[in-house]
Amino acid sequence: MTNNNQQGGQYVGGFSFGGQNQGQQGQQGGQAQPVPPAYPVPAPVPAPMPAAPAAQGPGAAFPPATGGAAQPPAGDPNYRFAERMKTFTTTIVLPAHSLQFDGAYFLNLLAGSISLTKDEKKKIIDSMPKLRQAQVDELIRIFEEERAKFIELSPKHGTQLKKLEDEHIADWRDIELMYKQAVQSEEDTAKADEIRKQLGL
Repeated sequence: MTNNNQQGGQYVGGFSFGGQNQGQQGQQGGQAQPVPPAYPVPAPVPAPMPAAPAAQGPGAAFPPATGGAAQPPAGDPNYRFAERMKTFTTTIVLPAHSLQFDGAYFLNLLAGSISLTKDEKKKIIDSMPKLRQAQVDELIRIFEEERAKFIELSPKHGTQLKKLEDEHIADWRDIELMYKQAVQSEEDTAKADEIRKQLGL
């Protein structure tokens, strides 16, 4: 079924995903598929340094000068990647299209992806009216695979993944603001045109 949250197709743009211009490829060959993103695998957590022997005598309150590297902060043992996406809401509405998919679920996956930049996510939204069903289906498959991969990595790399997730959530709020400003600009232009029309200008 067509996404219920559709909006007049006012956002139109190119589809740049993984370095390939999908809009151009779709026009030239009709067989282009979205290129899977390169997953940002978190760096391995260094093994903890062995505990130093307890200091003795005067000055015992001062830690020994071992010169070892500082240990990374402990991650939240209860953290699970994408858990917060269960309550995800967004002000973004997909442009009008004739494709068959759940638009709210697609935006959830897109917003939660940490392998795409802010600009790439916006281009995907803008390109929705130009995408083929096979391309959208492939994007959904890629996003689902990415989310499952990082959920699996959560126990070992929770600290790094949470940081990345926080950054991409902030990026998504920036995208929402960009669309809000664009809509406001269109409304202001329409009001100005109406005033000029009433004044006979």
